Amino acid sequence: MLKRIKITALAALCTLLCTVFTANAALPDSISVFGTENTAVEEKLASPVFTATVSGSTATVKLWGLLPVKNMSLKVLKQNSLYLGGMAFGVKYFTKGVLVVGLCAVEGFGGSFCPAEEAGIQKGDVIISAAGKELDSAKSLQNIISEAGKNAVALEVQRKDDVFTTALYPALSAADNSYKGGMWVRDSTAGIGTVSYICADGKSFGGLGHGICDSDTGALMPLGSAAVVDVDINNVRKGTSGYPGELKGEMGKVRRGYLTANTETGVYGVWETPPKNLGDPLPIGLSDTVKKGKAQIFSTVDGERKSYEIEIEEIDINAEENRNMLIRVTDKGLLEKTGGIVQGMSGSPIVQNGKIIGAVTHVLINDPTRGYGIFIENMLAAN
Repeated sequence: MLKRIKITALAALCTLLCTVFTANAALPDSISVFGTENTAVEEKLASPVFTATVSGSTATVKLWGLLPVKNMSLKVLKQNSLYLGGMAFGVKYFTKGVLVVGLCAVEGFGGSFCPAEEAGIQKGDVIISAAGKELDSAKSLQNIISEAGKNAVALEVQRKDDVFTTALYPALSAADNSYKGGMWVRDSTAGIGTVSYICADGKSFGGLGHGICDSDTGALMPLGSAAVVDVDINNVRKGTSGYPGELKGEMGKVRRGYLTANTETGVYGVWETPPKNLGDPLPIGLSDTVKKGKAQIFSTVDGERKSYEIEIEEIDINAEENRNMLIRVTDKGLLEKTGGIVQGMSGSPIVQNGKIIGAVTHVLINDPTRGYGIFIENMLAAN
């Protein structure tokens, strides 16, 4: 009898563990809700066997209110509707510090030297200050190094999330008899993108669906200041396999707004002069409502915002932040005009069943008719 009880108990324990394991695998790694209440999470889980406890940005899910099943990352959205983007905008961008885009040798009188490499500087680093002075341009760094002569220059350097200091000893160039640091740096860029959404206040906005990165290093460019201006799209370089296309246009000279953040999920800013005729706001469609099949993107490729038909081919809720959907352009007019997705269309909002669900982020180089999209909740959670 005792043996039978032990076997029954063991079987029950195995069943319970299997249930917990299955529930853990079935639940997503993160969840988005409108509000921070426990009930908001439980309603999203849509199962009477799950309860949730919210603490900060984590939701702890329990089975029958007793057994912890999973800790999920919680994205709390402050709004449930947005004005539709789709209009092109220009950005004149200046970095905070200077970005190292390459190292180079200095041909000196006694041989070849690379002071930056000897100081431990790497491609992709950001030099925040030199000789105790914050840097606002490549020219200011050049002047500090030149004036230091053979004396060490103290540099404050950021590498991803780490900040460290190092000493750079300039090398005297035989070519022009000046002291140099042996590195190429960049302090600004400019480009065209597309607004994804505008918040209910009519001023705050998000765009691109990915960050502004340096073309040589791929590193996210640290934001110093960035003016948002109007742009007149006047030409399109059509995309073909292996050759990405591009929207071309003329940037305005009057500042219409400014950026406040540059992140992996997009750029965010504020309009000083908001776009006109925003229309009525649209509801937000969270990731669990996104379905494979037909949808639309809104973009400006010939002077005015228009909608274009696409197909959502794949959905990956747990994919990296800005590649959550694989989309394909099916609109004949857009395919004829651009060949599909081109540079400058990044940020074009994706709408399905009357809800804003995401934005275009990347094009597949070998197939410009296809590309990636980000969930709108990922953009909103980062802002």
